[in-house]
Amino acid sequence: MNVTINLGGVAAALGILWLNLRPWWKGGRDPKALIPYGAGSTLGALSTICIGGALGWGASGIAGLSSSAGSKGVSSATGTSGDSTLPTGRMGTLTPEGGVVTCLILVAVILLYKTSGKQDKRRIVGGFITFAILGFLPGVAAGLQWLPDLANEAGHRVLEALSKGSTS
Repeated sequence: MNVTINLGGVAAALGILWLNLRPWWKGGRDPKALIPYGAGSTLGALSTICIGGALGWGASGIAGLSSSAGSKGVSSATGTSGDSTLPTGRMGTLTPEGGVVTCLILVAVILLYKTSGKQDKRRIVGGFITFAILGFLPGVAAGLQWLPDLANEAGHRVLEALSKGSTS
């Protein structure tokens, strides 16, 4: 998966992040209010390592589109270019068990989306977009290395639990 991210794309992602976190920070700071954004963010971040799959294709497409649009926006607003390309990285890899967990997270996020109101639906999509972009950056990927490890370990433990049984 060849992904190109530039400063304009990062600016777009940070703008979405700010638009989602500022109301929470200014409001009551109820942790439950972060669930929609966090759910989308988790799926977006995991999507960046779903190489060869629809989630990975979507994440790389979002990163590319946001880089084009963000660069154009930076150029239009400031007269300078937002085209400076940034290096990309990966959080790690998914095992088959981690891939199953990621699919289950996808199902959970879809269900959350379908049962949410208009504002929370925007937050879910905003979280996905933000981390489908930022998750490709080496610094963010290094900070989120625990996420694929967690998905892989959870999948391994479920597989292990399902594989064991009592034999009489």
